[in-house]
Amino acid sequence: MAEKKQQNPRRRRRQPRAKQLDLSQLVKKRFAKKELDFKPDPETSTWLKTRRMTQLQRLRLTKWALYIFICIACLVVQDVIMSQLPLFGACTDLTVCAILLITVLEGSEIGSIFVLISSILYYFSGSAPTAVCIGLLTYTGVLATMFRQMYWHRSRGSILLCAMLALAVYEIGLFITGLAQEVTIPTRIGYFGLTILYSCIAMIPLYSLIHKVGLIGGNTWKE
Repeated sequence: MAEKKQQNPRRRRRQPRAKQLDLSQLVKKRFAKKELDFKPDPETSTWLKTRRMTQLQRLRLTKWALYIFICIACLVVQDVIMSQLPLFGACTDLTVCAILLITVLEGSEIGSIFVLISSILYYFSGSAPTAVCIGLLTYTGVLATMFRQMYWHRSRGSILLCAMLALAVYEIGLFITGLAQEVTIPTRIGYFGLTILYSCIAMIPLYSLIHKVGLIGGNTWKE
C-alpha cells in the first residue's frame, strides 16, 4: 500500500484578500445608496386623505360649536331683551351663567381653558362692565370646578350649586371693584343681590340645555 502523504498542520491555505476600497470609493458607494433610498414627495396633496376626522371628533366639534352658539345667544338675549326689562332695577346675567355652567360641567382641565378664552371674548364683546371680569370669571370658575371635584360627586345638584356660588362670588367681586373705582355706591348692594337671585333662577332651565349638549360625543372629564 502506498504510504499516505502526511500533511503539514502548520501549512495553511492562503485565502484571497478582499479588495480594499479607498476612501473616495467608500464615499461614492454611500451616496449612491442614499440616492436609491430617497423617495420624493408626491406631487398631489394628500391632506384630504390623511386628515379625515373620526366620528367622535366630529361629535365633539359639534358639541363645542353648540356651546359657542349658546353663549352668543345668551349674550344677545341679555343685551337686547333682559337689559330692557329690569325687575326692581335689576336683571339677569345670562352670559356669565352659561360660561360658569359649561366650565363646571366640563371639569377643571378643559373648563379652565374655556373660561379663560370665553371671559376674554366676553370683555371684548362690549357687554362686560369692566376688564376685571376676565380675572373674576376665570378664578371663580376654576375654583368652583375644583371644589366640586374634590368634595362632591358629579350630579345635577352639585354642578348647579357650584355654578351658583361662583356667580355670587363674581357679582360680589364686581360690586367691590365698583366701590373701589367709585363707579357705584354702597346702597346698590341690593340690586347686585337681585341680580344674583335672578341669575341663579335662570341657571336651572339653562343647565338642562347645556347638559344635553354636553352629552354629545361622550364625556371627556375624568374624576
